[in-house]
Amino acid sequence: MTARTDESALGYEQARDELIEVVRRLEAGGTTLEESLALWERGEELAKVCRRWLDGARARLDAALAERDGSEGPGGTAAGADGRRGEDDTDG
Repeated sequence: MTARTDESALGYEQARDELIEVVRRLEAGGTTLEESLALWERGEELAKVCRRWLDGARARLDAALAERDGSEGPGGTAAGADGRRGEDDTDG
């Protein structure tokens, strides 16, 4: 396993890559119970780091979409000349 790095300094890709390695080692077996538990705990820490990065990315996307939608008019999407928002003009 790679040396423990302060989780706040880990980027998403670094945490993900280390998590992949932890999972690979756990799946391969051949480790003692103590080593397996340490790997599992590290995997949990890395998964939390990844989740924080993904949650942050989602929040940034949501904020950008909200900003964009707020500037396009009522309802969040650009309205056509008839005031409809991307709805099909045909019935059926």
